[in-house]
Amino acid sequence: MKKQGTSYVLIKYQFPNRVVIRARREVPYEFRLAARLVLDELMYTQNKQVLEDQINEAIDHNDTEAFAKLSKLYAKYL
Repeated sequence: MKKQGTSYVLIKYQFPNRVVIRARREVPYEFRLAARLVLDELMYTQNKQVLEDQINEAIDHNDTEAFAKLSKLYAKYL
């Protein structure tokens, strides 16, 4: 698998000359993939929990329209 990297340019300002310092840091694909999977899982659980709270609130207030709408959205998480 081809390595993908990120390049950074650091500029140190000195009067009257300008010196450019170049730094390169490669982030392995596996780390980026693992980070994306962790973030996806966190967002999934957060959104599911918010929907569950909204559904419980609709049940507490006997709001059948909100319950029906939210339960359709919640069905995607099952």
